[in-house]
This record gives sequence, structure tokens and C-alpha cells, in this order.
Amino acid sequence: MNLAEHERVGRTLVIAEIAQAHDGSLGILHSLVDAVASTGVDAIKFQVHIADAESSALEPFRVRFSPVDATRYDYWKRMELSLAEWRLLKEGCEARGVEFLATPFSNAAVDLLEEVGVNRYKVGSGDMANPLLLERIARTGKEVILSTGLGSLEELDAATAMLQERGNPYAVLQCTTRYPTVAEDVGLAWLARFRERYRCPVGLSDHSGTIYAGLGAVALGAVVVEAHVTFDRRMFGPDAKASLTVDEFAHMVDGIRFLEKARTSGPDKSLDDGKRKLRRMFGKSLAVNRDLPAGHVLIFEDLEGKKPADAGVAVGELDNVIGRALTHGKRRWEFLQQDDLK
Repeated sequence: MNLAEHERVGRTLVIAEIAQAHDGSLGILHSLVDAVASTGVDAIKFQVHIADAESSALEPFRVRFSPVDATRYDYWKRMELSLAEWRLLKEGCEARGVEFLATPFSNAAVDLLEEVGVNRYKVGSGDMANPLLLERIARTGKEVILSTGLGSLEELDAATAMLQERGNPYAVLQCTTRYPTVAEDVGLAWLARFRERYRCPVGLSDHSGTIYAGLGAVALGAVVVEAHVTFDRRMFGPDAKASLTVDEFAHMVDGIRFLEKARTSGPDKSLDDGKRKLRRMFGKSLAVNRDLPAGHVLIFEDLEGKKPADAGVAVGELDNVIGRALTHGKRRWEFLQQDDLK
């Protein structure tokens, strides 16, 4: 199902990003897939790093997290999987009923993913302004999900214009490239701005390490929600602190599915039999709040509303009651009847 269809039916594409949470271990990677697939996500996303095509020894560490990798290039080299391993991973996802999704970080990674087979591509924030990679992805003809954390609005204009010209359907995700992202920097207001500016599905790529941003995005109409996932935020790696645990991810997915239903228009406002029964129970009739003699002219301060709704004159008749005289005396808390009024 493409993202336009997701938007039409009101179902959010929920993406769990494993990224580097496996730290190069196939055992951890496949166990994460098993655990994450049970949360109800639609897709599990990976990052495809081919060190020689993507990096060099000159690349600086974003954060100095690794005591075992001398350079960032060494880290990407250690994260590489073979074509056979990627194919096995895709088979594992599909066997568990989730989409295999990936972010390529080089043209060589796109070539590899074309051999593995993907339905669509996710472009990371660092490559949003990379026309070489965007052109390679566009030539596949597949749907593109653009993350915007490191690009300017002008660069995003150029990227979306290029994809539109090539005929690739696309979505734009609000993203803040800070790990973890504090609430003030999540930027949910961008969802409406992107939707108006680009007339496309929008969503959130979140790095807050909480479920709140994703839930808020869905309430505001996000078609895509992506967040990192890990077994434990104390695990090794650059993204762990900005990730959700597997249990937290399951909780977020439950909340998203609830909000998808809750954000509809809900029941109409016409009166039906069910509402009429409840209105009798919760509605009220007019009563007097003190003993009153015959001939007394009723004022606002004489009256109280008491349940049920059909025990006397309805509270909705208030304006027709004030200023009228009683035909006979009434005791405190008695309901007013029509024949009590002159």
C-alpha cells in the first residue's frame, strides 16, 4: 500500500528503525526483528552502509561512542552485511508480516537494495540535499520518504521538485537531527506546513526517545511515524539514547491505532434512541429549591435542575417558566409540572 493509500484510509505507516542497534551482530539483528515484529509495526527499517562507497578515514564521529572503532569508516565497515545476509533479513521480515524498508547511504547501497528488493526508499536527513543519491533512487521509479533534519527549506523544495518531475510519489517527514531531541525541538507544527507546501503525505521521523512525539504527530494527521528501537537504551551505539525500547514501541503502536480511530468525526450529533435513553438518565427537569406558596411568581433563584429528564417541566423550558405564578403551593425539591403554572 503506497502512502497516498495510507492517507486515504487513515492508517499510519509505523516504521521501527533498527539502524545500528545490532552493532554488527547478526544474532542481535534477527532477534530484534523477531521482537519488533510483535509490536504491530508496519515496517522495520535498516540502514545500508557500504563503507568504501560512503565514507573515508576523514569522516568525523558524530559522537565519540566507540572504543573499538578507530575511525567512523571502521565503524561502517563493521556494520556491513553481505547481499545474502540482506536477503535473509528481508525474508525474515516478510515471514513475520512486516515490510522490509531501508535507507541507502550511497548509490552502491541503492544497487544492492535493488537486488534485495524494496517497495520504497527512505532518504536520511544527511542526503536530502544529495542530488546524486536522489537521482539514483528516482531512477528506480519507487516511492521516496524524505527526512528533513539536515536540510534547508530551499533544498527540500529542490528535492521534492525533482521527485515530482521524475514521477516518484513521495512523503516529507519532519525530523530534528539531535539525539535525543528535546520536546521544544520536535517541531510538530511543520507537519501542517509541509502538507500545505508540498501537497503530499507528511509524517515524523522522531529521535526524542519517547512515545509522545509519535502520538502527537498522528493526532495531527501524520501518515508516517518512524522511531528508533533497541532492546535497552543502555546498549552500545550512537542511537541507543534516542531510541524506544521494544515494549515502549508496542505501547506507541497501540496508541497510534487508537488515535487513528479517535481522530475520525465519530458519532453524529443527531438524536437517536441510544442518546434519548441517556438523556433521560442524565438530563434534568425543573424543581423548586424551597417551599413556595400558591400565587408565588417564579424567579431564577427559586429553581433547580434534577434528574431524570422527564419527571416534570424540562430545564430547557426555563425561559417559559420564569415570571409565571404557581397555581398551588410547592414543597422544596418537588418537580414543577405544567399544571402548577398559571
